[in-house]
Parts: sequence; structure tokens; C-alpha cells
Amino acid sequence: MTSIGTASVLESAIDVTKLDDGRPFVCFCGQDWYYHNRAHSDFQLMTRLARTRKVLLINSIGMRMPTPGKSAAFWSRVRRKVASMTKGLARPVEDLPDYWVLSPVLFPMYGSAIGRLTNARLVELQVRRAIKRAGIRDPHVFVTVPTALQIANKLDKASLIYNRSDKHSAFGEADTGLIEGLEDTLLETADLSLYVSRELMREETEKRRGKSLFLDHGVDLEVFQRVPEELQPEELRRIPHPRIGFFGGLDDYTVDFDLLEKLARELPNVSLVLVGRAMCSMERFARYDNVHWVDFKSYEEIPAWGSGFDVALMPWQRNEWIRHCNPIKLKEYLALGLDIVSTDFPEIEHYADCVRIGRDDDEFLQHVKLSLENGPLHTKEAQRQRVDTSTWDSRTTELIEAVSRLS
Repeated sequence: MTSIGTASVLESAIDVTKLDDGRPFVCFCGQDWYYHNRAHSDFQLMTRLARTRKVLLINSIGMRMPTPGKSAAFWSRVRRKVASMTKGLARPVEDLPDYWVLSPVLFPMYGSAIGRLTNARLVELQVRRAIKRAGIRDPHVFVTVPTALQIANKLDKASLIYNRSDKHSAFGEADTGLIEGLEDTLLETADLSLYVSRELMREETEKRRGKSLFLDHGVDLEVFQRVPEELQPEELRRIPHPRIGFFGGLDDYTVDFDLLEKLARELPNVSLVLVGRAMCSMERFARYDNVHWVDFKSYEEIPAWGSGFDVALMPWQRNEWIRHCNPIKLKEYLALGLDIVSTDFPEIEHYADCVRIGRDDDEFLQHVKLSLENGPLHTKEAQRQRVDTSTWDSRTTELIEAVSRLS
């Protein structure tokens, strides 16, 4: 096992443009282009790679079959996935003609070996057809979702890259044993494993056979610029200050709703603004006049909403999934110059100079009060400067450099 390291490409003596041969990428994505937020790293990296090469992004093939009564928002998930499948193979970005997105028709039968093999064969045929139509040959195969392993292994490729963006076996609805086995196999067979969590990278040192790289998340600084109050959404401006807020997916396996309810209860004169699609019931907040839930907003709309927060929240669950995560939201909050209060997890410790970290619910609440009473830790300009070199363009260049070193 070899570690490539974490140095910025700006500090590297290597001329990446000479190393990059423009080889195409095939990405087995962890999300779906048509309904997930465009902030996700797969989308950010692949759209930038597509400026200089052909890229095929395969929308997530999932990790489990949603089950009524067990999976959150069952029918909503089924409907949006079926709608995505109807898109087939498309080039959804007008000014990126070499960026292809495939929504494969699939039946995620992960409960049996025969079901998994049947489904893998079905998706493989569609992927091969898409690769041929896009004119892709000998690509780098970039795998984020572990269930794509069987398909990825059968493709002709220049290299296999495992994007270890999350510990998927810790996902609440996943078959832990099955997914963990796929993760281990990917770690053993990948030419390069990419990490966004230094904690997870350290824990898996002995499992990896190929090279590894800590590739931190980036932020789109052009999109995430602070919006003046007079240009913020009217719906937001009607909500009284002070405002504490969160934007993003409202899933109960990531967001600590008990903590949010504690904030609503203990801070009745503070507006709690939640912006995002809820994949679980929000009825518990109906009794609080100071809670304002706004449904899904597009990637481009989010900065205007976030700019209206007096304090930005990262109220995460304390579980294995979060312990090994590195939320992109942190850098988006910083880019907007926001004061931030977060629950604790290993990766947040690297930002302890610009984030108030609550080790338990009571300390989280006290930090929110402190922020509201005493003001932010730093100026808006200083918060943004913390991520001024963390662009997705620079992360893409780091990826190109790392892949170029494989040959």
C-alpha cells in the first residue's frame, strides 16, 4: 500500500498538463443527477473532467431495495427513481457535449446472490451500450457506490479508482455484511483509493493494496457568494431575526432531529430555518411557531437562503456514518462567511479554529447562544478566506495528477 499524500497541486513541481492524456472516465455515482443536489463531489469532479475528456456518469444503482414501512419516504423514493430511469442515456448539460449521464433500468435485488448477479448483468449491458455510444475506450473507472463492483470489474479499463467518500456499510438501511464485503474487495483491488475522511483513511491502512490519497472536498466559490439581504428570498426575509439555520437533505440517519427540537424548545425567540427535502416526518415541529421548514431549493438558490442565517448549524447524528464523513456543507457555510456551530466528528477537528463544536447537546445549545449573544468567531471575510483555495477546480487538478501517477 502506498500513500500519495495530501499536498496541494499548487505546491507540486509536476506539470499536470503534460501528464494528463485526456483519458475518459466512467463514474459509478453515489447519487442521481436528476434529483440529488449538485453539490455532491461526483457531480462536481465529473463535470469539470468533462471539459477536457469524455465522461460517462452512471446514476446510483443503490445499496438496498426500499421497503414500505422500513425505508424513509418509500413512495417518494420509488417515484423519483422511476422518473430518473425514463431519462435513459442523455447529455444533460448543453455546454458540456462530452458529459454523458446514464440512468440504468434496474431492479435492486440485493437480498440474494442470484438477484445481485441478474441485476448486475442487466446494468452491465446498459453501461456497455452507453460506453460504445459515447465513444469511450479504456477509461478510468471511478466507483463511489460499492454495489457497482461486479459491473466495474468486467469493464475494460485503464485503472480502477475507489472514491471512498463515505463508509457505506454504516448506512442505516444497508445490508451491513454485504456492503462491507464489497467495500473490502474494492479496497483490495482498486489501483487508487480516494478519501475525504482522514479517520477512515487511517483505519483502513491495512486493507488497501493500491495507492491512496486524501482528496478533500471542494466548494464552488462562484456559486457560494454571500447575497445581500435585500436580494434574499422574500419568504426568508419575512422570518424574524435572529435566525439559526440548516440547508441540505433532512434525513434521520444524518440529522439529529432531537437536537433540532431541543433548539426550538429552548430558544423560543429564535427562528429555526430548515431548508431541504425531508425524507422523514417533520410533524414533530408543527407545534413550534419558531420553526420554519422550507422544502427543496435548487443548488443555485441555496446561497441566497444560507446568506440569511445568523448562525449556520451542522446538527449531525453521532453514529458511524457521520464519524467517517466530511460534509461539503462545511465549506459552503464558510464560503458564505457564516458563523458555524457543529456537533463533533473527527474531520471537523481540522476546522476547530473557525467552528464552534458541541461535544453533546447541551454544549451545542450553549454554543448557539454564545454565537447569538457575542457574535461570530471571525469576520465574514475571514471565514471565506478559510476555503479560498478549496475550489472544485483545484480538487479536479489533484485528481488528474494522482491518476497520471498510476501509469
